[in-house]
Formats: sequence, C-alpha cells, structure tokens
Amino acid sequence: MFRSLRLYNFRIWFFGALVSNIGQWMQSTAQSWVVLTVLTDGDATAMGFTLALQFAPPLVLVGVTGWVADRFDRRKLLFITQSALGVVALVIGVLLITGVLTLPLMLVLATVTGIVTAFDNPARQAFISDLVEREHASNAIALNAASFNSARLVGPAVAGVLVVAVGGGWVFIINALSFFATIVALLLIHVAELSPQAKADRGAKLADGFRYLVKRPDLAILFAMVFIIGAFGMNFPIYASTMALEFGMDADGFGLLTSMFAVGSLAGALLAARRAKARLRVVVVAALGFGVASLVSSFMPTYAGYAVVIVFAGFSLVTFLTTANGYVQTTTAPSLRGRVMALYIAILMGGTPIGAPIVGWIAESFGARAAIVVAAIAGFVGAAIGLTWYLSSGRVQRARGSRWGFEVAATRSIPVQRIVEPEEFSDEVAESTPIGELDEITEDELPNAGGRPTDEGTEGPAGPDRRGPA
Repeated sequence: MFRSLRLYNFRIWFFGALVSNIGQWMQSTAQSWVVLTVLTDGDATAMGFTLALQFAPPLVLVGVTGWVADRFDRRKLLFITQSALGVVALVIGVLLITGVLTLPLMLVLATVTGIVTAFDNPARQAFISDLVEREHASNAIALNAASFNSARLVGPAVAGVLVVAVGGGWVFIINALSFFATIVALLLIHVAELSPQAKADRGAKLADGFRYLVKRPDLAILFAMVFIIGAFGMNFPIYASTMALEFGMDADGFGLLTSMFAVGSLAGALLAARRAKARLRVVVVAALGFGVASLVSSFMPTYAGYAVVIVFAGFSLVTFLTTANGYVQTTTAPSLRGRVMALYIAILMGGTPIGAPIVGWIAESFGARAAIVVAAIAGFVGAAIGLTWYLSSGRVQRARGSRWGFEVAATRSIPVQRIVEPEEFSDEVAESTPIGELDEITEDELPNAGGRPTDEGTEGPAGPDRRGPA
C-alpha cells in the first residue's frame, strides 16, 4: 500500500503536500462558512456562485494550462503557482480580519484563486508521474489522493473550531503559511532522480489532446462520468453546510461533517493504493455506490445518522475519483499527459460552475435534502453511462455454467508486435518505447478491448519496466 513512500522524492513531496493540503481544506471550510454566515445571511446561492467562479477558470483556460504543463518544467511551474496561491490566501485573511472583505471582493479573489489553480492542477497531477518510475505510478497517484483526503480529515475540523474561536480570517492566514511546506519540498527534491519529462514541442496544441480522446472511447466515457458527478455530486460544501444549519449546528458542526466525509475518503484512497492498477469497472461500481450512499443520507433524521452515512459517500466518491485519475494518467502517452490531464481537470472542476449554482438554488428553494438527492441521481447516471459502455463494447458476457450470472470477458495475452502495424504508433510511443522492446499486454489492458488494437495500449501500466517518462 505504501511502497511509493520508499522513494525519497515522492516521500518528500507527500509530506509537504500533506501540510499544504491541511491548510487548503481549512481555507475551503472557512470560505464556505464565511460566505454563508458573514458575507450573506444564509444565502446558499451566493456560496454556489463563489464555488462556480473558483472552478470556472480550469474550464475556460484549458487550452493554455495543459500546454504549459507539457511544455515547461513542472517543478518550476509549481514554485510559481504555490507561491501565488499563498499570497491570495494571505490577502483574503487580512481583508477579513480588518473587516474590509465584502461578497463582491470575495467573488473576485475566488476567481483569481481559480485562475492560479487552473495552471497548478495539471502540473501538480502530472508531476506525480515525474517523481516515480512507471511501475509505481498508480500507487503514487493513489497515495497522493490519500494525502489529500488525510488533510480533509484534519483540516475542516480544525477550521471549524478556529472559526468559532478566533474568526475565519486567521484560517486563511494559516493556509497562506502552509504553502511553505510544498515550496520547501520542491527545493529538497533531487532533480537528477526525476523521470525525464517528455515535453511537448512549440507547435503542440490542445487539439492534440482532443484528437487523442477521439481515439480513446474508454477515456471519453470516463470523462462523461466525471463531468456528471463533478457537476452535481461534488458540491459537498453546500450539502454539509446547509444540513448543518438544518440540524441547528454551528461552524464546528459543519467542520465535523466534512471530517466524517474525509474518513471514508481516506479509506477509499488507501484501498485504491493497494490495487495493482486502475480499472474502469471499479469506477463504475464506485459511481453506483456514491449514488446509493447519497440517497440514503438524504433521509437521515438526525445529525449523527447523517454523519455516519456520509462516510460511505466519501469512500465511494474518492474511490471513483482516484481510480479515474489513475486510469487516465497511466494509460496516456507521456508527451500528451499534461494536456489530457488539463482536459480531465477541466471536465471535473469545470462542471462546478454549472452544477454549484443549480444545487445551491435547489438547497435554498427546496431544502438541503432535495439538493443531496440531485447528487444521488448524478451517481446513478454516471454508473449507467459506464455500464452501458461495458455492455455495448461486449466486455460483459454471461457467466459459464450460470443462468443468471455475468462476468467481464476473460483476459488473454496478446503479443503487441503481431497486431500493431508500425505506422499505427504515435511519435510519442515510437520515441519512448521501441517496438522490439514491447512486452506482452493483455486484452483487458487495451483501451478498446475487443476491437482494433491501438498504440495507446502500449502506454498502459503493463509497459516496459524502465526509467523514462512515466
């Protein structure tokens, strides 16, 4: 489960990111509560618009951010973005402490945060694969998610107590200081031990990422699932804060709900780290689990009951997200990884500007429970999309010797050299994986299993075990 932590570079990054993530979760909790109770009088719609403006830039700037992550040194880029995020947090904290902050100012600063984050996210996600060798990539991605969700376990609860005790402004100040942890980690990393980054050339464009997705129906289906659940399911600050108010709780009660959600999230991330590779079938099952857990939570009559059920919602959601992230990164051509991850993040976070205002309006107009039902429906729709693809692709078959049972098509080895013509390989694959060195991969590992083999299959986790672009 923790094998990637044996590697110095990843270990340094993991603990630095953990400290910074705790600060970011503290800020996220404080921001939602400040907008809901300080800058407005319980206006969930205003909180939805704040989230929308913060998450819109990754979608709007996707044509630039992915290219930047592929074209420039990701470590240096992270120095810039992490420093900028710290400065913005400091500004918000000072304005809040001095009583100058207003809702329009918060909306502007949320937008600035979103712009910086738009450049930070694809670089940070792709940088994980630069820190480790290919064989550890899936595990490192899952442990990175575990770091994020461990912070979610601690940060919101601490933020809730601090908001009540000293005010939300100091929470933003603490988050600003926490960015020093990632900056120090970036300084301590052994640059010579990083996997060489497969940089895009000057003529590289976002369209290359789109063309890549067109050839990868598995990724297209995955992106559709992520968009639906990202837009209407991942609005937990709205669900938790409005449910906390419904149960008569203060900021500490809201923070505790967020931490309970994180208990399940951490468990989901750690179990994902135990798996040898990320699989689409796990993504489909996790989406269904999220829908069920969300629906059950909407009927909980007590605060304690709701807090218990959202543990399972957190487990399912993070299993879904971590497995989807790992699948995208470990099966994407190295020189396109930044652009594909930018598209992935744009789909994941870009749905929030659409979903958050709608969910906020539903919570304000019909109650928090109605908004949570929307999240449940999103989970069911996402699972249905994935299951439909599995059925239409022929990968689900009737189990032998069973009248009612079904199974995923059996895996068999296929020599890549015999089924892939040289001209089918992209330049990225030809440069990083000579045809003569290809290992055998299984049909289950091919992105279009059951159909015509493509070059993308050679970029998966079953590729050669050697250093190089992961």
